[in-house]
Amino acid sequence: MKKNKKFKWFPVLNTIILIMLALICVIPLVHVAAVSFSSSAAASAGDVSLWPKDFTTSSYSFVAKRPAFWRSMKVSVTRIIMGGGLSILLTITAAYPLSQPKASFRFRTVYAWFFFITMIFNAGLIPWYMVIRQFGLLDSIWALILPGAVPVFSVILLLNFFREVPRELAEAAFIDGAGHWRTLWTIYVPLSKPALATLLLFSLVANWNSWFDGLILMNNPDKYPLQTYIQTIAVQRSFSMMTREEIQQMATISDRTLRSAQIFLGSLPIVIVYPFLQKYFVKGIVLGGVKG
Repeated sequence: MKKNKKFKWFPVLNTIILIMLALICVIPLVHVAAVSFSSSAAASAGDVSLWPKDFTTSSYSFVAKRPAFWRSMKVSVTRIIMGGGLSILLTITAAYPLSQPKASFRFRTVYAWFFFITMIFNAGLIPWYMVIRQFGLLDSIWALILPGAVPVFSVILLLNFFREVPRELAEAAFIDGAGHWRTLWTIYVPLSKPALATLLLFSLVANWNSWFDGLILMNNPDKYPLQTYIQTIAVQRSFSMMTREEIQQMATISDRTLRSAQIFLGSLPIVIVYPFLQKYFVKGIVLGGVKG
């Protein structure tokens, strides 16, 4: 009876700890949203906590009229659509042969180590930049997409997921005359939706939140992705991307509320997309992390 009573405390404590961790993650975003909807006086005085004071949408009206913000938003949307699709396609085509038995792919282990070594050793930032420049990708959307198009961690997760697919299904397809390509897209991919949804979420978050590569690979500020644009405004507090009229309008709007509005808008798309993919997230991580 004592053991049972002690055991019942674990779910309670676990729930409390998880709720506290969730609040730690959510409260900063709620605070930023509250500041963005507050008046300039309340935000400047530091009176805003988790609820807006003197509710106003002036900061959002200012952001909505800024062409630079929407240009950077367009670049980021293009990046996650093209980058996410290309990343999933290349991950699938790389993971499938690596998941096959040695009898089908003799040098499977050699290629797997070739991929894995790139996770441990990195040539560094300067060689990475020089390679991108030599290929003539600077100031193009491909400079933001191609360097990270094959995430090795995603390949490892997916190949382990593919190894969990019953081999009998593939053998039955081969007997019916299907080749590897058709077997991959008609058997392996449909059965791997949880893993693919997880990898897609990883790709979307990585492409959306990345700002450093846009800063060093884009010489023209008009080609900055959204996070790079926000970094120049919120962190560097650079006004080089503002027109004279916009700088004059800044006199009537608090710099803090404006930055909060842009940060909140920048994080909103991922917050909206995540609940639709969350149900696949845990299953994809657990099954993809099991060695077959």
